[in-house]
Formats: sequence, structure tokens, C-alpha cells
Amino acid sequence: MRRWLLIGNSRWHWAALAPDQSLQLWHTSAAAGLKQLQQAPEAWAAVGPVPTDLERWQPQRLLTSDVPLANLPPTLGVDRALAAWGAWQQCRQPVLVADAGTALSLTLVDAAGCFLGGRLMAGGRLQLQALHQGTADLPQLEPVEAAGPLWATQTSEAMASGVVRGLAAAIALAFHDRPQPPWPWQLWLTGGDAPVLMPLLQAQGLQPHHDEDLALAALVALSRPAQDP
Repeated sequence: MRRWLLIGNSRWHWAALAPDQSLQLWHTSAAAGLKQLQQAPEAWAAVGPVPTDLERWQPQRLLTSDVPLANLPPTLGVDRALAAWGAWQQCRQPVLVADAGTALSLTLVDAAGCFLGGRLMAGGRLQLQALHQGTADLPQLEPVEAAGPLWATQTSEAMASGVVRGLAAAIALAFHDRPQPPWPWQLWLTGGDAPVLMPLLQAQGLQPHHDEDLALAALVALSRPAQDP
């Protein structure tokens, strides 16, 4: 079975071509992913640690320089580049892509497919870890699945509410700060924290396009032969 692999900071993201030519998408831990790594992927990319088993398949590796956006700095993470290209190539309009994973990355691409810059900050999981590790009394929380009350009375709820609403506020501010060309911008949302952020952004009058597998689908699109169905 033909497979594609994107190694993130926290998870491995997989795609496979089913017999009916549809794509099957799933996500694993690094340990579980290694057990599934039985043959060379059609293409793979990584921002997280690369296991030795993958090093032998360097010809199949896709790098930031392979992503067809103009003015991409070589130090930009390939996951950011893929997600930005994936959103832009679907609409061919200016896009702000918010990838809410281990980090929250905010990436601007103009209508011509040119990288304009972005912002980076710790994602929900990292913020919760920092609050726990950097204080004496704050608990360790699992990744937030709900924003919780607007004004919390319990410590754990206050942590969740502050972190999630802070992420949503950062995205909303970035969209407000976007350049103002004569054509409309689109906001795209991806990453593990996207489902909990979506209603908060909608409450602020924004209408993000949500695609959980934006970067992975872009990896597949860039590496599948043009004659593929």
C-alpha cells in the first residue's frame, strides 16, 4: 500500500491510498509509527525527531525548499510550509494559516503564493506544561478539549480557559493585523487544538476553514504523480 508520512513534534501523521484511490488518514505516536514503518513511504517530511529507519530513505524526503511558495526562508518548518501551500493552492487568495499544534504557528501567504511572514508561540499543551513545571501548585493537565467557563472558579478550569482563550485571541489579533490588499483574506485553521478554538473564533465573527490534515494532504498532493487519479 502506498503511504505518506509527516512526522510532527508530538505525533506521526499518515496517509495511504486505498484500492478505490481515496486517501485514508490516521495519526499515531512515534512508537506506534515505527511499527508501521515497514517500507519506504512515497514521500515523507519531518519536524520532529527522525528515526534511523527513515534515514535510508532520504530520496523520498520532502524539504521546505521543495514546497512551491515564493520567498520561503530555509529555516521555516516544513509543516508550516506545507500547511500554508495547502491552504493557498485550494483558494488562490491571501491566507492566514493558524496551525494549532505543539506550537501555534501563524503564517501569511499573499494571493500570488508568496510567503509574507508569521508568528510563533507555545501551543496549548506546552503552555499547560509550563504552568505546571514552572509553579509550585498548579496541576498537570491533559490537552484541553473544551474552553470551559468564561470566568472559572476552579484552578484547572482557569488554566484551561486562559490558555485556550489566549490562543484564540492570538489568532484573532493576527487576522486583524493582516495586510489589507484589495482582495479578501481567508483564515485557515488546522492542528490538534483546532476543534476547541473553532467556536471561540466564530464567536468573534471569524469564519475559519477547518482542515485537520492540511499539511499531510499537501504532502500527498506535492508528491503524487500528475497522472494519478
